[in-house]
Amino acid sequence: MSTELVTPSSGSGDTRGRGSSSGPGVRRGRRKKSVQAAEEARTGLAFISPTLIIVLVMVVLPILWTVSLAFQKIKLLDLRNAGIIGDYTLDNFAAVLTSGGFLQALLTTLAYSVFGTALALAVGLVAALALRKPFRGRGLVRAVLLLPYVAPVVAAAFVWSTALNPQYGIVNDWGQGLLGWQEPIAFLSSRSDDLSILGLDIGVPTALLTVIAFEAWRSFPFAFLFLTARLEAMPDTFEEAAVIDGATPLQRFRYIVFPQLWPTLAVLSVLRFIWTFNNFDDIYLLTGGGAGTEVVAVRVFNYLTARYDIGAAAAQALVLAAILAVLVLVYLKLFGRSEDAA
Repeated sequence: MSTELVTPSSGSGDTRGRGSSSGPGVRRGRRKKSVQAAEEARTGLAFISPTLIIVLVMVVLPILWTVSLAFQKIKLLDLRNAGIIGDYTLDNFAAVLTSGGFLQALLTTLAYSVFGTALALAVGLVAALALRKPFRGRGLVRAVLLLPYVAPVVAAAFVWSTALNPQYGIVNDWGQGLLGWQEPIAFLSSRSDDLSILGLDIGVPTALLTVIAFEAWRSFPFAFLFLTARLEAMPDTFEEAAVIDGATPLQRFRYIVFPQLWPTLAVLSVLRFIWTFNNFDDIYLLTGGGAGTEVVAVRVFNYLTARYDIGAAAAQALVLAAILAVLVLVYLKLFGRSEDAA
């Protein structure tokens, strides 16, 4: 007696499987999903289209227009007849890079940006640490510290100009009456003054240091806000354990608080450096770019308003943007990984 084993045909099984996975119901479901995805895409595009139009009109087109002007020899009187397509040339960039005061203005801009940013972050950090512990009236003190940042720059510059005036300013009056200054100091109009330290006379760029101090005073509340928020979010367990172990306040700050603040400080340094590097109104209102305080932004404005050379002004603006982009890329290359790791 023989038994015959009957095995199902693999071909027929595959055919049934393929038929079940690509039947009419499955195809209808796929078409429904594709139609739904297309509708969602159209809806999303409709929602963001106003923002795209605003960015295109207010950001992209002016940038393209500036790039086009930078490669054309155009004066202010010729601007009406200027177009996107014109006689492109590199003469504007050659004139800008070889001009006498461009390198000095660039060095002044770097010094102003680096020291202004560092001083603003340092003052903001000190203020945030000083107001970290609760006490009566802390909210009022924090609100007062925000006044330099929210006050109109014109009003703040007027107050500083009046206080630092060598004839009737309160700073020189107190300096001569209380500190024994021999003569008033022209803080905003003196390129350099001699400072005697240990019998040595050292030249100090008075006007540049003054505008750096003004920039730090104006922008430190920005750093103060972010650092205060980060300090409020820190857990107290690590510092309490360090106090139990006998760590000093300096040790607690160095090994516990500062490592947690470092990512915030790194981001703030990038933002403040970019804004300070492009800053124009502070220096223009205080010194007008004179007494060794001419930064590239003021130089661009002078080319535009005094020489009516739109092409050269646009070329300097592009050079300024390119230098800033290179500096930011170098910073991110050197410190970006450490920030991500933190």
